[in-house]
Amino acid sequence: MHNWKQSVVRGSTTIRDTIRMIDASAMQIALVVDNMSRLIGTVTDGDVRRAILRGTNLEAPVESIMNPRPTTATINESRDGILLMMRQKQLHQIPILDEEGRLVGVEIMDDLLQPVNRQNQVVIMAGGLGSRLRPLTDECPKPMLRVGDKPILETILENFIEYGFSQFHFSVNYKSDMIKEHFGDGSEWNVKIRYLEEEQQLGTAGALRLLVPAPRLPLIVMNGDLLTKINFQHLLDFHASHNAAATMCVREYEQQIPYGMVSIEGHRLVGVKEKPAQKFFVNAGIYVLNPGALDYLPAASAIDMPDLFNRVMDGGGQAAVFPLREYWLDIGRIDDLERARNEYEGKFAP
Repeated sequence: MHNWKQSVVRGSTTIRDTIRMIDASAMQIALVVDNMSRLIGTVTDGDVRRAILRGTNLEAPVESIMNPRPTTATINESRDGILLMMRQKQLHQIPILDEEGRLVGVEIMDDLLQPVNRQNQVVIMAGGLGSRLRPLTDECPKPMLRVGDKPILETILENFIEYGFSQFHFSVNYKSDMIKEHFGDGSEWNVKIRYLEEEQQLGTAGALRLLVPAPRLPLIVMNGDLLTKINFQHLLDFHASHNAAATMCVREYEQQIPYGMVSIEGHRLVGVKEKPAQKFFVNAGIYVLNPGALDYLPAASAIDMPDLFNRVMDGGGQAAVFPLREYWLDIGRIDDLERARNEYEGKFAP
C-alpha cells in the first residue's frame, strides 16, 4: 500500500519541487490541496511534460499547470465502482474526498487488483437476543438468519474478507453454539476467527474488554445484524486523516411528520408548514476505535457504544463521524428481514 500523504503539495510549491516529489513517489501523482486539506487539483507526469514542452518556468507554482477538475470519488464509493470508473476513464489513480472536499486518501488501480492483507482486527457483535425478530429467533440467533443462500453473519464476514481483513473476533452469547459450529476457527474462509464469550449481556461495547492481547492497530467494530456495502478502506483512511480516537459511522434518517407544523410567537400564529420532513443522522452500528479508546471501558459493568464514545470525548479524545451513503440495512424487525431477502441478489450476489 502507498503512503498518499507523501504526494500532497500546496499550490505554491514550485513545479521543480513537485517533479522531484513525483519522481520519488511510487504513486506518480501530486495532489494539490489548500490550507483546509481540500483537493484543488492534481499533477501527473504527463502534465509536467506538457508544461516543459510549452516552455513553462519550473520555478512557477504548481497550481499553474495542475488539472483543476480531476476525477475524484467520495468516501462512500464501492471498490467495484471505483474500478469501473478507472477503467472507463483509463485512470491509474483516483483521489478520495470526504463530503467537504477534503482529501482523505487515494485509490490506486494496482492496489485494488492485488489481494491485500490487513492486520487490523475486526470485532462483530453477534450475541444479541433478537427479541424483535421472534419467533424466528426462538431457535436461531439473529446473525444466523438466512438472507440469500447464507446467514447474515457470513455475508458480513465475506465483505470484510473482500477488503483484505483476516483477523476476526465474534462476540457471542445467545445460542452461541450455532455460530461456532458454522464458522469454527475460520479456516474454511482462510481467516482466523476467535470468540469473545459473554457470560452475561455486556452491551454493544462491553465485550471489547475481552480482547487479549489488546489490539495494536485501529479496530473495526460492527453489529452482526447489518448488511452494507461500505468501503472499509475508505473508512480507515477517513479515521486516520481526521486524527480520531474513535469514529462512528452515521446514516441520514428522514422522518415525515404526519401533521402540519405550527410556528407561533406568544399567542400569534406566524406560519404553518404542512407535514414537514425532518432529517438527522443516526448511529449506523459500525465503528473504528484506536487501541487507546479501549482504556475507557469500565472494568466490569455492561456498556453500550454511545456511552464509550461519550467517555472518549469526556477524556479529551477526538471523535469523528463517517457518513454512509452506500447500501445499509439494519435487520431488526421482520419487515427488515423480508426487505433484505428481496434486495440481496441485486446487492450482494456475484
